[in-house]
Amino acid sequence: MTPNSATSAPSRRSFLASTAVAAAAVAGGMPLLAACGGGNDGNKDGTTSGKDAQKILPTFVASSVVTPDLPAKNGSAAGFTKAIADADLKTSVPKKLGSGGKIKVMAPLWGTPPSNDNAYYTAMNEAVGVQVTWQNQDGNTYDEKLGAILASSEIPDAVVVPGWNLMGKIPSAINAKFADLGPYLSGDKVKDYPNLAAVPSDAWQRAIFGGRLRAIPMPGSYVTDIAPFYRKDLFEKKGYETPKSPAEFLSWAKEVTDAKAKVWACDDLKWSAFNFFGVLPGSDKALWWNLDGGKLINRIETDGYLEALEWTRKLYAAGVVHPDAKAVKGDAANRFGAGQVLVFNGNLSYWWGKTSEQRTQKPDFEMAAMDIFGADGGDPTLWAVQPANIFTFVSKKATKQQIKDFLALANFCAAPYGTKERMLTDYGVEGTDYTVKNGLPAKTTKGVNEVNGAYDYTGDPAAYVAHPDFPDITKLMVEWQQRMGAFTKKSSFYGLTVTEPNRWTNLANDFEQLEDDIVRGRKKISDMQQAVSDWKKKGGDDLRAWYKKLLDDNGSTAK
Repeated sequence: MTPNSATSAPSRRSFLASTAVAAAAVAGGMPLLAACGGGNDGNKDGTTSGKDAQKILPTFVASSVVTPDLPAKNGSAAGFTKAIADADLKTSVPKKLGSGGKIKVMAPLWGTPPSNDNAYYTAMNEAVGVQVTWQNQDGNTYDEKLGAILASSEIPDAVVVPGWNLMGKIPSAINAKFADLGPYLSGDKVKDYPNLAAVPSDAWQRAIFGGRLRAIPMPGSYVTDIAPFYRKDLFEKKGYETPKSPAEFLSWAKEVTDAKAKVWACDDLKWSAFNFFGVLPGSDKALWWNLDGGKLINRIETDGYLEALEWTRKLYAAGVVHPDAKAVKGDAANRFGAGQVLVFNGNLSYWWGKTSEQRTQKPDFEMAAMDIFGADGGDPTLWAVQPANIFTFVSKKATKQQIKDFLALANFCAAPYGTKERMLTDYGVEGTDYTVKNGLPAKTTKGVNEVNGAYDYTGDPAAYVAHPDFPDITKLMVEWQQRMGAFTKKSSFYGLTVTEPNRWTNLANDFEQLEDDIVRGRKKISDMQQAVSDWKKKGGDDLRAWYKKLLDDNGSTAK
């Protein structure tokens, strides 16, 4: 049998919908500023693309170990709908690549760290041939620990760095403290590690820091991972039609909201509004920029940005948004599950997470994702998100053998769905970490507590969705990505890891709060227009010139 895996970071490339961290990341749109450059040891700021990147990137060799039921298309994940019996699991690592050496890995963990001698860690170490000691740190304060460690001389052998922690002095420390993996992975060298060779080139592009291939990336689909979910069961019961435009949605929302019955049309929909109105992604500041008609334009300068805020403001003003969303309290997904809101936006992984949770008590529970519509009700203009956002680095102080042992670990953990290696990585030891029920693996309490994080970060295959317990959900998720992928464009800095000069890194820090104040009626659209004007004067136009030169010098990976 094979595991149920979500689609993106941090656990098997996804902040799972059941975690508070996931909700915070999706709702907050955590920023990403990463370090990349050229030169012998890497410039402090910049990026690497074009011919320079081609010399660095590993050769791509697609995996043929297991064939997906739903092949990737239009940037989507691949989909697997069936459970695979243990006897039918394939082998992707026929012999141990590890030397038996020891490495220490620091990683974030949301929960109580398990002991290093637990059955899962022991089995993984034995299978890989490397003795890994995990230094798990509180994920909620990981940025503080990361900063302290990188400022010291005591760097663990390998360190996991989530993209949202790539701020302040951390990017420059990455170039100074972490090794170049290019001598082991660039070009055909990666073929010594077949599972890593199957990682998409776009993800490897994101792992170029300081002009060097410094990280193992966690790949993901580049299609937007924010979906406007609706309660399909309640829509059918009430006879509602799904709205096909922002105007239709507002009209529908006013009709169906019944505050006395404690039912509101929606929760906060700011992130979906940005998609409806064709706004560039907000999760990575490099993606805020796009070349349009020969001029580099920032997302905050576009008409669609203001239109999205104004439309969301109208929802709040009409009283169709749950009052707890306005007060920024509680959990939108829980309100959705309880039927207090009929629509909410969240990470695509909620589709499986919320369905599996609710079906235990409500067998008829059914949710679906609306296809994203355009501002006028026509086809949308969507923008690709970055194809990797979590990275694992190796210390410059690591020996060559330690680097090879780390790569052996990464290659094992990057095994595809349907393999013995993937099963062990995701579920641990049968009888201890999981049992088999109705042909499907189910984690024990021990498995939930111990097979969590850790090896999720040290290598991953190309993006996939696999929920054999809900094959229909797997199909729906992948097909939604494929449909939305058909309308997805890649902006000028797609796939590039960029370091902004320190003097400008905090220039746009206040915009997200201002967005939230505007949609909730505490500020006006004119306040945003003034903020954009101030941003330009305080350095926005200078930053534009810097990005334009970066684009002129390095080119774009967008196709």
